[in-house]
Amino acid sequence: MKYAIVIEKGKTSWGAYVPDLPGCVAVGETKEEAVLLISEAIEFHLQGIREDGETIPLPHSETSYVEIQTA
Repeated sequence: MKYAIVIEKGKTSWGAYVPDLPGCVAVGETKEEAVLLISEAIEFHLQGIREDGETIPLPHSETSYVEIQTA
């Protein structure tokens, strides 16, 4: 399965989260570390869902960019 992730640059770190898995987040010192950590967080999150006997949510979010001209 492929889940969309959102990666954000903060003042001192990078954060990532999964729109289809509320509460699944990660923070790293670099973008690459944040991506690695969110991958691990997704696996851990899904494992917890399975252990709780719940249904794994299917990915449904998509990403896209919109180009806007300024002045």
